[in-house]
Amino acid sequence: MSETGRNQPMHQPLVENSGGTADIVLVCEHASHAIPEALNGLGLASGDELSHAAWDPGALALARAMSAALDAPLVSARISRLVHDCNRPAGAPEAMPARTETIEVPGNAGLTEADRAERARLYYTPFHEALERVLDARPGPAALVTVHSFTPFWHGVPREVELGILHDSDARLADALLDRAAAGTGLRLARNEPYGPGDGVTHTLREHGVAKGRANVMLEIRNDLIADAPAQGRLGEMLAACLREALDDLGRGAAA
Repeated sequence: MSETGRNQPMHQPLVENSGGTADIVLVCEHASHAIPEALNGLGLASGDELSHAAWDPGALALARAMSAALDAPLVSARISRLVHDCNRPAGAPEAMPARTETIEVPGNAGLTEADRAERARLYYTPFHEALERVLDARPGPAALVTVHSFTPFWHGVPREVELGILHDSDARLADALLDRAAAGTGLRLARNEPYGPGDGVTHTLREHGVAKGRANVMLEIRNDLIADAPAQGRLGEMLAACLREALDDLGRGAAA
């Protein structure tokens, strides 16, 4: 699998399998919990840097399994979502929260507009520029698929959904995938759960999918289901197969 970015500075995203033949580009915005040394760990309490607040556990491994099954390029961030969430607008306060669920992020408290703009320049802009280059380099129209995981509990409340299929104003691929994934995974599915467009989580879909006319969808997998390599590989292959079928369904619909 070809890749670029592994030995580059942390602010540069990792691009894997850039020469893949699939008409799909995979994205993992919350792949890493790494925090640049200059930010002094954002002042997080011990252990919080490994929590779901800092990244999406299992999401990168799942995306890599899907990339291998589909032969699709994969673009992933190499910094924690707490440094700058690449699935939020550039420099937005919510991209650098001072608190998330029960976790305090002292290094994000009191950031000025200039501070946030500098974080966006360093981390957000290189990520989105790289993603658009990968999408533009596809030989034909490419679908955009972002891969995330979510915690089984939020503020102590259990979440029953196991797989969320999310979309913004363009629901074409989500509709097709909901049909295929219901039979293909055996998981409890929901549309726009546990988050949806109203929560601001479809930024990447809007910027690179909706705005460019590309079919797009966001996958949210409960992280207890992808806690080890066998589960990541198994679910990655199932989701890849469902995506392939969903895209084939869209293609037949367009030709009808």
